[in-house]
Amino acid sequence: MVSTGERIAIDAMGGDHAPDEIVAGALRAQEELGVKVLLVGEPEKIKAALPSNTNLGQVEIVSATDTIEMDEEPLSAVRRKRSASINVVMDLVKKGKADAAISAGHSGAAMAAALLRLGRLPGIDRPAIGAVFPTMVASKPVLILDVGANVDCRPKFLEQFAVMGSVYSQYVLGTAEPKVGLLNIGEEDCKGNDLAIRTHQILTSNSQISFLGNAEGRDVLSGRFDVIVCDGFVGNVLLKFAEAVGEIILQILREELPSGLHGQIGTALLKPNLKRIKQRMDHAEHGGALLLGVNGICVISHGSSEAPSIFNAIRMAKEAVDNQVLERIHPQVSSLASE
Repeated sequence: MVSTGERIAIDAMGGDHAPDEIVAGALRAQEELGVKVLLVGEPEKIKAALPSNTNLGQVEIVSATDTIEMDEEPLSAVRRKRSASINVVMDLVKKGKADAAISAGHSGAAMAAALLRLGRLPGIDRPAIGAVFPTMVASKPVLILDVGANVDCRPKFLEQFAVMGSVYSQYVLGTAEPKVGLLNIGEEDCKGNDLAIRTHQILTSNSQISFLGNAEGRDVLSGRFDVIVCDGFVGNVLLKFAEAVGEIILQILREELPSGLHGQIGTALLKPNLKRIKQRMDHAEHGGALLLGVNGICVISHGSSEAPSIFNAIRMAKEAVDNQVLERIHPQVSSLASE
């Protein structure tokens, strides 16, 4: 039976493993999460990726005749290729035919398509990509933004990121009173470059957020902060470094577990613990990053995403829709514009 839940439009042609892994993750989400997935792309390629026993009556395919490649300049490609899958995905959200959009393709193109077709929320100058990181405190993630949308920022951009991040942390991640930090090279108010010093002053005077002060690099995963803001240049470096460290630690665990009969027995006993370690550290478990600040729910997934990551991206989008993230952010950022 076809789900009557949230409708999630997915760029089936975006990503290193498209469309096979994208389709597999989407079908799993439709089955387990009660959502309705709209697979956008070249119909014949999508159908070829479906399992042989798939009931086509339960799968909705939306045709898109073009794809934006990774080596293309995003803005010009989005404007030139009107029928590209990422454009069709955003159009579905704009027209109310889908509640959220997901793409593991060209992240720059996804951002450009979202801005051109959905527009910004009133009061937002620049949307931000928010990524969820694990911390040393179990079940207490930290939201970092921006992690790549804006290389150069102004203090008011970071203030908007802090407000949006606080709303997301509170209503989606379940944090009662999100503690906000500003990524910096020292705890003191006077530390950092001109952007950091001016932003600190603005965040300190903003009554909409609970600003705890500067967060040094060692504080990011400590669990002390719930939201940390920074410009997209620093945030993107931080994101990719954290992903690499997580992969290295998981690889070390695999290599160092003893071999032979005793090793197999020990590994079997540790299996539940190892599974929990992977869930906390593997970026695939989070599915992607939410593009906050555009007038629609958009999740940008890693280009190397496989089926589990796509499943989790859809789960993230569903949670954002269920918790009315856009409706909650809108009045908060609108008040910033009127100040």
